[in-house]
Amino acid sequence: MEKVYFIGAGPGDPELITIKGQRIVKEADVIIYAGSLVPKEVIDCHKDGAEIYNSASMSLDEVIDVTVKAIKDGKKVARVHTGDPAIYGAHREQMDMLDEYGIEYEVIPGVSSFLASAAALKKEFTLPNVSQTVICTRIEGRTAVPKRESLESLAKHRASMAIFLSVQMIDKVVETLATSYPMTTPVAVVQRASWSDQKIVLGTLETIEQKVKEAGINKTAQILVGDFLGDEYEKSKLYDKHFTHEYRKGIKE
Repeated sequence: MEKVYFIGAGPGDPELITIKGQRIVKEADVIIYAGSLVPKEVIDCHKDGAEIYNSASMSLDEVIDVTVKAIKDGKKVARVHTGDPAIYGAHREQMDMLDEYGIEYEVIPGVSSFLASAAALKKEFTLPNVSQTVICTRIEGRTAVPKRESLESLAKHRASMAIFLSVQMIDKVVETLATSYPMTTPVAVVQRASWSDQKIVLGTLETIEQKVKEAGINKTAQILVGDFLGDEYEKSKLYDKHFTHEYRKGIKE
């Protein structure tokens, strides 16, 4: 029996899907892709005759029905998600349903949009003596957030933060973050990171709300917050010539 492949298609740029993920897309008999976020170009490498479904207009039951029928017919299925499916990918519920049918599946990781956003900004989330922690979260909207994980609670750490699915509530995000972060804290909003129409807005907690509204950004964007966006940090010990580790002996002066 064939199996289902859950593929992280990357943040948007068709070249940012993994080699393995692209190979499976090329081989698949049935492709179900999240068309609201995955560009059609990502799956344009499919073979002739492949069945293509856009899950943007499908319910969970419809996705599973197509998947189960394909597997029973001996077909290879590529379930193509945006970014990495482990982050806001809603693929766990699909896998649990496939378990009920005794259908085997494999997950192929991808590049998340929060990583593509950092790349677009040419920044590093984990700068020495600035932050060694990255918090990926979202503000509560139509989907609830556990109270213990409220944005206000997480902001107290003042770690590097990547906020998903929240730019439409940028005013609330700023208001909440300001309970812990100084208003001078740098903020970047990256819309459609790695896409051809990528848009970047830079500011601080004090200015970012107005800038985002002026830019007309209200969806498909990452909000990155923290001093890692600034220019002050300590150099890493990894390449410090005075630092000894397993592969190199430090120089004494």
